[in-house]
Amino acid sequence: MHLGKQNKKFDYYMNNQKLDVVNEEKDLGALFTDDLKPNSQCRQAYGKASKVLGMISRMISYKTPTVLLKLYKTLVRPHLEYCIPVLLEGQSLA
Repeated sequence: MHLGKQNKKFDYYMNNQKLDVVNEEKDLGALFTDDLKPNSQCRQAYGKASKVLGMISRMISYKTPTVLLKLYKTLVRPHLEYCIPVLLEGQSLA
């Protein structure tokens, strides 16, 4: 992965084999891109939360506000909270 705007993007070799160039890498659950922006991380968290919301709407027939709130807090919100530290970190750097 080549980081930075002024990176010359040299080819790197290990044991006489050229290393592949990647645009994003996942490490410890966090998604890092070559521009170091949290867009991909947040898009992935939003996608997971949307899938869980869809599952809830399809599978739950007893939809009272208390049941939906508990399901939301238990199943959906953790995915969205996973992205909040990334956004806050990005704001403090700007």
